[in-house]
Amino acid sequence: MASTFHEFANGADLAAALADKVAKQLSATISSKGAASIAVSGGSTPKRFFEALSGKDLDWTKVSVTLVDERFVPADSPRSNHLLVATHLLKDKAAATTFIPLYHEAATIDAAAEIATGKTASICNPFDVAILGMGGDGHTASFFPRGNHLAKALNLSTPRGVMTMAAEGAGEERLTFTFSSLSDAPLLVLHIEGQEKKDVLAKAEAGSDETDMPIRAVLNRAVSPLEIYWAP
Repeated sequence: MASTFHEFANGADLAAALADKVAKQLSATISSKGAASIAVSGGSTPKRFFEALSGKDLDWTKVSVTLVDERFVPADSPRSNHLLVATHLLKDKAAATTFIPLYHEAATIDAAAEIATGKTASICNPFDVAILGMGGDGHTASFFPRGNHLAKALNLSTPRGVMTMAAEGAGEERLTFTFSSLSDAPLLVLHIEGQEKKDVLAKAEAGSDETDMPIRAVLNRAVSPLEIYWAP
């Protein structure tokens, strides 16, 4: 799949440009469809982007926000992506949005995944915007190298929705949207920062083993063109 590489002088410039791009996409979708949806990633990289996006002028009452993936921890855990998004995105003008979490208190993580699939079904067919990150091991979403359900997660024939993932190095068990849920977002973005991540991306682009570096699935098989946003 074709990709476009956007390079910025620093993370602040990247955050501003990406927020502009996403806001325009959401606004255009609201104008054409009456509502819009976005799935965002956790980690430290998107904080500045979230802060910039939260102040954008658009009809946030018609926007649904969810997470690409989540650790199986309560929303108030410092390890949760929910808390990160609540702190940095769901405020200012974006406080009016509808947020749909992936973590739900349940007897098992599988039961939580089933609940999350049901609650997000109306907004992920497809997402209007999906923002992915990438780890130093080449994982994206919770598609971890040698994850216990990796093949199923990356198979585009797997139904849309949320599934579970466990892998060495992933810490807690994870909830993650399937690749089929993310790959056809009209605006599909990989947001990475730092030379190390750029080097990881170059390594991924040079190979084909998705088990070793799951980001290769996005680079090679995403339905939508991939927009890569990078700053040193």
